Amino acid sequence: MARVEIYTTPWCPYCLAAKRLLATKGAAYEETDVSGDSDKRQEMMARAQGRYTVPQIFIDGTPIGGCDELHALDRAGKLDPMLAA
Repeated sequence: MARVEIYTTPWCPYCLAAKRLLATKGAAYEETDVSGDSDKRQEMMARAQGRYTVPQIFIDGTPIGGCDELHALDRAGKLDPMLAA
């Protein structure tokens, strides 16, 4: 299985939707809450090429983007192979 990392905040509906999709795929993920941690948010932004919104999702270290991008990968049939890698 691929290593999935997701940066979130507790009140973000897009974070919940992304985690729900990952759960339906049976994908385990490491979640980092950036809501009160400016260092973690800076880390996220550096890894996500300047993106500052949550969620930011990484699969095997590759920046995927947010919830919309994750769902687009799924619709295109590309998410399952990435998660299985």
